[in-house]
Formats: sequence, structure tokens, C-alpha cells
Amino acid sequence: MTVRTELPAFELSVERHATVPPEARGMARDDVRLLVADDGLTHSRFRELPDRLRPGDLLVVNNSATMSSAVDATADGEPVVLHFSTWLDDGRWVVEVRTTERTPYPAERLSAGTVLRLPGAAATLRAPWLAGGRRLWSADVTGDVPLLLAAHGRPIMYSYVPQRWSADYYTTVFGRVPGSAEMPSAARPFTERLVLDLIAAGVALTPITLHTGVSSPETGEPPSPERFAVPAATARLVNDTKAAGGRVVAVGTTVTRALETAADPSGLVHESRGWTDLVLGARRPARVVDGLITGWHAPGASHLDLLVAVAGAETVAAAYATAVDTGYLWHEFGDSALLFGRGALS
Repeated sequence: MTVRTELPAFELSVERHATVPPEARGMARDDVRLLVADDGLTHSRFRELPDRLRPGDLLVVNNSATMSSAVDATADGEPVVLHFSTWLDDGRWVVEVRTTERTPYPAERLSAGTVLRLPGAAATLRAPWLAGGRRLWSADVTGDVPLLLAAHGRPIMYSYVPQRWSADYYTTVFGRVPGSAEMPSAARPFTERLVLDLIAAGVALTPITLHTGVSSPETGEPPSPERFAVPAATARLVNDTKAAGGRVVAVGTTVTRALETAADPSGLVHESRGWTDLVLGARRPARVVDGLITGWHAPGASHLDLLVAVAGAETVAAAYATAVDTGYLWHEFGDSALLFGRGALS
């Protein structure tokens, strides 16, 4: 299945890629730029987020912590990198094979039974995980994978980041439950001081858990199924906030996906856990989330349709056009946006 974004195509020059963390550019995490789309477009800094929200608003955050999911391996003696995406209920793992240049490994060279040699372990590919795809595979892995990742893993990196950064750069202030293959990066600009400023401003925070898989910017694939949990306390806070006239603001597409999965058709959120394969877009708009804090996604990414589900195509298109024109930076080390749907502005 191929997903086509509802938004017009846009060009992203290499200068718009954030190739290093803001800390390496002499900035604090919360000093990255923030484009706010509410009743217009406003340029801000992330540390000014409390001024862009209202007392009584609720921020929902993802407490999933990032694993060091990339491990050096060999396939038929050739050096490759194996990305561990998520664990399955039958004990297998979903994995992705990449070249040492961090580009997709040729799909025609992978098949059921392919063995990838790892430090002190091996992964045997069994079947493509998604129907019609050959990028993600289910695999039997010998040994203890968490121990393997702790001893030999490193954060997943893509070709737009030329040098390696330690795991500390791929953490968020909310990460408590290990399980994400890639950082839930919308929360990266938050600092402990900013969290306290938000609370002092009357903005509440509450967690969900959604363990991210590996992204697929090259293929335009739909979002993969992901493990999630919405606690009863969070469901109650979301429903109470909506009933009191406050706005529910999701910190990231991961939070949006989890909340919308846990919502019934009326928009009431229930305690829920398991796997979600929900795909949001113009045909399935958000029922719960009024606003979304997000990074900037690559042209053609399926995440763009999720932004449309919350804020509408017109708002998202205007925000992206402005971000391109005014030099915002993309990807996990880049700048941010706060997008509101029309119904959240009253």
C-alpha cells in the first residue's frame, strides 16, 4: 500500500536539514524556533510555549524512551546495519536492514531465511512484516535483544546526520519506558525548566506510551502498527479537559495516534492498550486532539496527513510554505511547530 500525502509537494533544500543537535550549535534545546498556527502564523521560540497556550489546556506527552536500536551486522559477509524496530507477541522482532551508508539495503537481496550475523547473536529473516512491503521483516533473533542493544547498539541515524551522537542526544525529558526505535522527537525541545513554566502557567501534562518503529522516508509507506497504552488517568484528564472547554494538545504524531485510537466515535477517550494501525488524514480527521506540537516532516511523509487530520490542509500547507521560505530546520534536531485546528481557536 502506498500513501500519497494530501498536501502539495514542496522542495526541501539540503540547507534545511538539521545536521547537528541545537546544543552543538550553541543553543539550548528549548531555543529552537517555533512556528505557531492558530488564527494566523506567528514566529516564536520553543521556550515561549507557555505564552502560546491557555490555562486549562492539557499537554499529552509520550513517555516512551528511545532504545539504541542500530547494530552493526553482516549479510553474506557484507557489512550492514540492522535496525530493531519493535518486538512481537510471538517473541520475534521486526527489523530493517540498511547499508553502512544508512540507505535502504536492496530489497531484492533479502529473502526468507537470510541470516544476519550480529555480535554474539544472529537474526534470521522470516517474512515481510507488512503486506506488499519488503523493507521491514519479522525475524528470529538468538540471544537477549535488550542486552545486545545495551552492549552494541547506538541510536538510529539517517544520512542527513553525518556524524554520530551519543544516546543522550536522543532522549526526551519525558522518556521513562524503553521501547522506541526512534526518538519521539516532538518532545525533544522540552526541558525541565520549561515543564515547570508550563505548570506555573496553568497548563497540565499527562502521559501516554507509544513505542515508535523505524521511519520510512524513502518509500511513502503508511505508518506501521505500533504498541501503545493510554492509561485510565490520562483518558479521564483528556475527557475532563474537553468537558471544561480546555484544549487537548498532543506532543507529537505518536501521541495523536494513541489518543485517536483510544477514542470512540463521539470523541470520548477510554483506557486502552495494544497495537494501533490507525491511519489519520482528511478522510479520518482527529476527534480528540485540538492542537499538535510537531517537528517538520520530509516531503511525501505519511506524517503530513496526520497533521492535516488535526489542523486541516490549508493550515498545514500555509505553515510548511512559511517554514520553507523563512529558513526553519527539519528533522529530529530541527525546529518545531504548534498547529491548531479551527475548532480549537474559539
